[in-house]
Amino acid sequence: MTIKPFDFKLKDGRTATILSPREEDINGVIEYLKISAGETEFILRYPEECDKYTYEAEKALFERKNASEDEAMLICIVDGKVAGNCGIQFSSQLKLRHRAGVAIALCKEYWNLGIGTRMFEEMEKLALNKPYVQILELDFVEGNTRARALYEKMGFKIIGRRPSAICLKDGTLLDEYMMQKKLVRN
Repeated sequence: MTIKPFDFKLKDGRTATILSPREEDINGVIEYLKISAGETEFILRYPEECDKYTYEAEKALFERKNASEDEAMLICIVDGKVAGNCGIQFSSQLKLRHRAGVAIALCKEYWNLGIGTRMFEEMEKLALNKPYVQILELDFVEGNTRARALYEKMGFKIIGRRPSAICLKDGTLLDEYMMQKKLVRN
């Protein structure tokens, strides 16, 4: 599924664009994936795992997501660079289609500028266009207080915990928390 690109103002006055990924964004997305993976322990990949991301694979991913009725990927571009991305996935299974999964990540230099909030608003719009979707769901890693604060600001509530779900390189085990937001329709 694709969205029409749109611009919005960041808290620092710059203009950002949110859009569905295009072929010309591939190299920027790959660079963003590598950078963001090295900036925090809360992203579920390490920088060295990003070597698997190739131009061809990302092109196929973009094409699949843009053509899908059940998922969407959005990227945010600031000053010609990919600042972050988000995604939403819907289920076609009758017993699960009332739930949609969302995910988001940003490079550190773009934290606290309003991008996360704006991306969540867009994912919620996509969910509200599916009349059967009632709940948005996401996960976050123990200790990620910034993400948790954003998710709670956007209306998500913790509904469960997976103990020791994440194992860092040094052997540290971290819990993963599950959150949900019930959608309100007008």
